[in-house]
Amino acid sequence: MTNSMNEALEKLKVFQPEVEEIDEREAKISVAPDRVISVLETLKSLGYSHLSLMTCVDWIEDSQFELVYILFSWRDGGKFIVSTRIDRNNPVFVTVKEIWPVARFYEREIHEFFGVEFLGNDDMKPLFLELWDDKPPLRKDFDPLEYSKRKFPGREYKKDVVAEAKRMFRGEVNG
Repeated sequence: MTNSMNEALEKLKVFQPEVEEIDEREAKISVAPDRVISVLETLKSLGYSHLSLMTCVDWIEDSQFELVYILFSWRDGGKFIVSTRIDRNNPVFVTVKEIWPVARFYEREIHEFFGVEFLGNDDMKPLFLELWDDKPPLRKDFDPLEYSKRKFPGREYKKDVVAEAKRMFRGEVNG
């Protein structure tokens, strides 16, 4: 890892992160939810000032969502992936838009597609799914076929695309 990344990791020890070195310029840091804001502020103060991405992963079998923040340093090209897990049944977290104003759009997207509420972000209007009235579509328990059959009852579904995809990935379909 770069010297500045090692220095950052040394300063972050107080937050008891779980660290995974991905390569010489990238590391993943997992921390408890109550430590995320402090970790993000510390990294920003150390030059990891670009919020490249904020996203969410649905760990349905663990009843958790993983919130992921990817920070980049323009100074040395280092990247930190900061993650935390929150309760899937009560998906509420605090906004980081005061640290990175662009986060308001990432948070809106995560809210729209996973249902996570971000306290302090009052701009949760939909970005893409204006008239959506169902479970957030990127949750693993969302069933797109059931949704389509309910919303468009007159349509015929002639192909079993799931079975077809399984055959393709197993090499049973030519072409």
